[in-house]
Amino acid sequence: MSPSAAPTDATRRARDLGVPFDGSPGPHNAITDVPGVQVGYTTVIDGEGANAVRTGVSVILPRGRRGVGKPAAAGIHSLNGNGEMTGSHWIEETGLLTLPIALTNSHAVGTVHRGMIDWVDAHHPHVSKDWLLPVVAETYDGDLNDINGRHVREEHVASALDSAAGGPLAEGSVGGGTGMICYEFKGGSGTASRAVGYGEDTFHVGAFVQANFGSRDELVIAGVPIGRHFPLSAAAVSAATRPPGGGSVIAIVATDAPLLPGQCKALSRRVSLGLARTGTTGSHYSGDIFLTFSTGNPDTQHTGYAVRPAEGDYDVVRHLPWSHIDRLYTATVQSVEEAVVNVLVAGRTMVGREGYTCPGLPIDRTLELLRQSNRL
Repeated sequence: MSPSAAPTDATRRARDLGVPFDGSPGPHNAITDVPGVQVGYTTVIDGEGANAVRTGVSVILPRGRRGVGKPAAAGIHSLNGNGEMTGSHWIEETGLLTLPIALTNSHAVGTVHRGMIDWVDAHHPHVSKDWLLPVVAETYDGDLNDINGRHVREEHVASALDSAAGGPLAEGSVGGGTGMICYEFKGGSGTASRAVGYGEDTFHVGAFVQANFGSRDELVIAGVPIGRHFPLSAAAVSAATRPPGGGSVIAIVATDAPLLPGQCKALSRRVSLGLARTGTTGSHYSGDIFLTFSTGNPDTQHTGYAVRPAEGDYDVVRHLPWSHIDRLYTATVQSVEEAVVNVLVAGRTMVGREGYTCPGLPIDRTLELLRQSNRL
């Protein structure tokens, strides 16, 4: 088990290899470029054969550990609803997010939900006096992981939350992304960001994806149809337990630009366009659910029962005018596209449950194909 969210020296990123992307990234090219956002992982890898464990949990704290319970404007969008994101109805109702976000595998949602409540109760009892609706989202890792085993535990959630930090992030087979598959190559966790100017201000938009979607022949990198050059073997097709394109993707978008909940929802819709740039057409068997939050109004009051504004008080918020929102749409699309490619570049071949082997993206051949298309 590893709780670290920091990258290793061996971590490769798409931009480091010369893959061209539009837009200007933030200093870490990560969701943590949004001030105050912290990310933590617990990676659980153990055993071989039928009981091979390849899973984990990732957490995102919108305002860091000290800001738990303090609301951020939020909005969600479902491209395809074959998946789960708990707490989504309350976000739809209020347009606010007050707790950390957790990502894990499909059959660990309940455990992670309980682990989140326990951690909040232990560290923020003034928040847990209120009822809690944690946000826990999932993607399916049952090809590589013994998904029906109870391998993700409450203490793994606490470890990820306790170790969460800002700065550069590990990518690939870490946290909730450990056992995931993307475009039938090794998938997982990935991130990217963009700096956005508005008047005299500079804001950041950051995306974090748990990528577990897409069929091999769909994959596009930097506009080049890469996947069709790597046909699957008959053995690989027969060994998979899900149809091509299935599996799901969760995307979390963060920004410090002050936004209304409806504007956050609009950014969540643009995640679909970033994913489309990598080739997917959105499989029926893929749960594609996206959440955007804005930390741009730090003085918004708590709206729960335990801490309520006095009668006669009003929340006062500012927001980017709708007429200038396009620059954030662009940043979202660009960040999501790069985050997915970062997942693939960081991926390493993994052997999991019943010996199922998921290959990493062949980097050298991919770069050769990009050169042949004049993209490098």
